[in-house]
Amino acid sequence: MGLLPLAADGATPTLDLPALIECRQSVADYAAVAPVVADPLKAVASGLQPLPQTNQFMTEFRLAAPLTVFGQRAEYVAVAGASIMAILDLPDPRPLAGSLALETAVDSPDKFMAGRELVSRDVTDPRTGEAQIESVILSLSTVKSHPGKTLAGCTYSLDLPPEEEAPEPPPALPVPSVNAAPAGGR
Repeated sequence: MGLLPLAADGATPTLDLPALIECRQSVADYAAVAPVVADPLKAVASGLQPLPQTNQFMTEFRLAAPLTVFGQRAEYVAVAGASIMAILDLPDPRPLAGSLALETAVDSPDKFMAGRELVSRDVTDPRTGEAQIESVILSLSTVKSHPGKTLAGCTYSLDLPPEEEAPEPPPALPVPSVNAAPAGGR
């Protein structure tokens, strides 16, 4: 499976979950996720059964049909902000991180995090003409709320370019005091 169908009313967009999780989509494609996961009825219509929240930073769903991502079977997905991740039955994420050529950021007995930016490109908002940077980051991590599991997925974001540093203002000229005596004295 993987592609989630349109609801009967046509309001729920088709989500290609494997492509989204494996970073094979764009920020525009990821934008379709938010309205689905925000509405339990749309989520269920899309094959996502909302689960009780066990981690305050992510919303979890059981899939109506398992999917395969990164060569691993997944029955659960989580959404956290701009990220969508499969929850894998993978106690040690290191071999998968190595096969995906990810850079390790944290590697301790309690936490593992690795990732790699796959896309970083300048884009222009078609509505406003504003310059932005589209970024797509593949990552793996472990979290205490899910022992023996690995979260694997993608973060999609649009950011403003860094502001150029403004030049230093010229030194301030001394301002005469309003209480000073006029030249020539009184």
